[in-house]
Amino acid sequence: MANTTKELSLFRLTWPLFLELFLFMLMGLADTFMLSAVSDNAVAGVGTANQFIQIAILLLGVIGTGASIVVSQYLGSRLLEDASKISALSVTLNFITGLVLSGVFLLFSDAIMRMMNLQGAVLEASQSYLAIVGGFIFVQALITSLSSIIRVQGWTKQTMYVSLGMNVLHVILNYILIFGKFGAPELGVEGAAISSVISRIVAAVVFFWLLYQALEVRIQFADYYRMSKDYISKILKIGIPSALEQVLYQTSQIVLLYYVTYVGAEALSARQYAANISMFTYLFAMAIGSGTAILIGRYVGAGEKDLAYKTVWFSVKSALVFTLVMVALVTTFREPLMRVFTDNDDIIQIGASVLLFSIFLETGRTINITIINSLRAAGDATYPVRIGIISMICIGLTLGYLFVFVLDLGLVGVWLAISCDEWIRAILVIFRWRSRKWERFALVGPNKQA
Repeated sequence: MANTTKELSLFRLTWPLFLELFLFMLMGLADTFMLSAVSDNAVAGVGTANQFIQIAILLLGVIGTGASIVVSQYLGSRLLEDASKISALSVTLNFITGLVLSGVFLLFSDAIMRMMNLQGAVLEASQSYLAIVGGFIFVQALITSLSSIIRVQGWTKQTMYVSLGMNVLHVILNYILIFGKFGAPELGVEGAAISSVISRIVAAVVFFWLLYQALEVRIQFADYYRMSKDYISKILKIGIPSALEQVLYQTSQIVLLYYVTYVGAEALSARQYAANISMFTYLFAMAIGSGTAILIGRYVGAGEKDLAYKTVWFSVKSALVFTLVMVALVTTFREPLMRVFTDNDDIIQIGASVLLFSIFLETGRTINITIINSLRAAGDATYPVRIGIISMICIGLTLGYLFVFVLDLGLVGVWLAISCDEWIRAILVIFRWRSRKWERFALVGPNKQA
């Protein structure tokens, strides 16, 4: 079993993921900051459209996440030829899915945005952004599959460099196309959308090149169109529930966002700014959750389940320490952070008030990110879906409605509802990992000949 599990360490995997996510969020922050110079309405419109882009990306995760976990377990078992064939198949399946989603966005972007109760300039901004970025979502489909497969090879540093280049290019093009610099037309929101598409196309090309460098067994061209029922079944067994759990989460966020549209335009803008700031508090949890998942897949594939069990508790503790430090900083500097985006005092006060609840929200979210990623990597992908239906949909949305429309708590009510949902699920997944029921869901057994 030659060294595939032993040659990787949590630190080696996590620090490039952390930097990649940090840079990605920093560029997203720059994106929001640039659009805020256009108008708060532009920020609100793009933020609403991005909710649907995120759902599309999560649907693409059906293949991307499923394939990466299956490949990780095959690598742990040293079944390298199978790992390469699954990698090629996942690229093809995701590309086809991306083409279908692109068609949906091109045809129905106006109808989707009108459904969100948007009006005027906010509606116009959201429609144009969704049509352009959504129309090219098939490019993101390729990136999702390629980057996931490359990461599980342990090449997290290389994917970090590509993502850095993509996001730097995105910000440069934003500056040129949003504000009309260097002779380019001043396109505003449409410029941000075009910039996003171009930077993703460049990244997809580089990721394709990296794929052939990372795999120990080279992909044959026939592998892209050779459909194996066994491989597809394993990918979907993990991918469908993994994506469904994330779609449930994003759907609940969209419904809560719909509640916010009734609170007012200031609350809608404040929500977008506060959400951008909050992302930095669970940044390390996302990185360590992804790094831990790579290791758990390898350990489970190699039959090292005790090591997998202990690794997750170490990861949870590490992620919580970083999250608490970031929560302390965000809470202390919440008003100056909001002023980075806007000088509207009403928006600043609303955003600052919800950031006070970060300690409650982000600790629960950190536990969920780390353990749920590990459950998926072990093959136990349906449990997070079951608890998500109960907690996110039945409890979270009901509490959101109660807090916003009955108790009149506004955006604070939405933050409280999300916090309650996160902690209910956090408690449940802690008990699930402790029970070790996930051990019986392994997709691949150890290869005794390796």
